[in-house]
Amino acid sequence: MIKPNRSQLIVILVSTAIAISIAMWWMLRPAKLPPGIASGNGRIEATEIDIATKAPGRILEIMVHEGDFVHAGETLARMDTQVLNAQKAEAEAQVRQAENAHVTAQAIVLQRESEQNATKAVVAQRQAELEAASKRLKRSQRLVGEGATPRQEVDDDRARVLGLRAAQSAALAQVAAASAAIEASKSQVVQSQSMIEAAKATVARLQADINDSELKAPLDGRVQYRVAEPGEVLGAGGRVLNLVDLTDVYMTFFLPTEAAGKVGFGSDIRLIFDALPNYVIPAKASFVASVAQFTPKTVETESERLKLMFRVRARIDPHLLKQHIDQVKTGVPGMAYVKIDPNAAWPTHLEIKLPK
Repeated sequence: MIKPNRSQLIVILVSTAIAISIAMWWMLRPAKLPPGIASGNGRIEATEIDIATKAPGRILEIMVHEGDFVHAGETLARMDTQVLNAQKAEAEAQVRQAENAHVTAQAIVLQRESEQNATKAVVAQRQAELEAASKRLKRSQRLVGEGATPRQEVDDDRARVLGLRAAQSAALAQVAAASAAIEASKSQVVQSQSMIEAAKATVARLQADINDSELKAPLDGRVQYRVAEPGEVLGAGGRVLNLVDLTDVYMTFFLPTEAAGKVGFGSDIRLIFDALPNYVIPAKASFVASVAQFTPKTVETESERLKLMFRVRARIDPHLLKQHIDQVKTGVPGMAYVKIDPNAAWPTHLEIKLPK
């Protein structure tokens, strides 16, 4: 039996390795796309949301860490609210003070109305006395003409009438003064009511600021970054956390001019991720750039125009994402296949296959 020498053995091993590599490439080579379907590579992205402070302040605590999944309405961090709580207590005291002033003003109105009623009664009394004195004066004047009464009595009756008329005028003046006092008291009631509303508005504003000091998740998502830490003092709009909206996930890829021009909004797209090659995820075209994203320095010939690349965004159905939200990850690269001919049929290897 003839044994191969070392050189022959190396040649055999290399040839075998090449044959195996060719066979594996043949089995794993990407299937040829049928007409009407174009492809491009991209990376999974998602809408990012910054959780930031509304007002300047110190971070009291942060309850989540990077990578945590959070739900809408969940409290993520709290700001120090000692100053706001003190201001709110002061505003609540002002509300009570204004309410007391309002009660006092209402009591003064009642007092002024009582005084007005009393002065009106005096006016009525003076009117009755004046009428009686006027009648007595007329009788005295008739009797003095008949010589039945002395003239002095007529003069006394006339003086009494004049005195009662002056008293009646004074009583009427008191009624007018009482009316003015009532109006002034009513204006104090309105003013105190306005003070109550202003103080309550201040309390409501401070309570809103206190509520805003609890930074809550606006939607379901995953914490991507902790931008700040407890104890740090931030200005208005200071970033504390960065969230990824896992219900708004998409892949951005690029297509040449000829293919991009045939992609419409809502065109069917299939996504295959490098990390999950056995699954085919359905998507829709939600954006097609109206201008080329990158071009040659000069575009003069038809062949150069074909090199223009347009950005396309494939958006995954939010309802599908919610069903598999724990498995959604961003930054994963993959391939996007888009149907540029509505009548084209998807090949077998691009039929939808979703994780269970």
